[in-house]
Amino acid sequence: DTKSNVAGLFALSADSAEEVNTIMENGLKAGGVEPNEMRDYGFMQQRTIEDFDGHTWEVFFMDMSKIPTE
Repeated sequence: DTKSNVAGLFALSADSAEEVNTIMENGLKAGGVEPNEMRDYGFMQQRTIEDFDGHTWEVFFMDMSKIPTE
């Protein structure tokens, strides 16, 4: 039962923060649900969507030039 247990958790890397938002907008229009707000770590933006089958998709963009070195 995907409503009480995660059947699949998938991570999808995008080429930009704008692409993350485009993917999410399309997923939401198709009936997906965003269970929490976007997370912004400074070097990475991440959004989550649950599809109509109950699978969870983590869509993110990581800017390698902004990763802390220490």
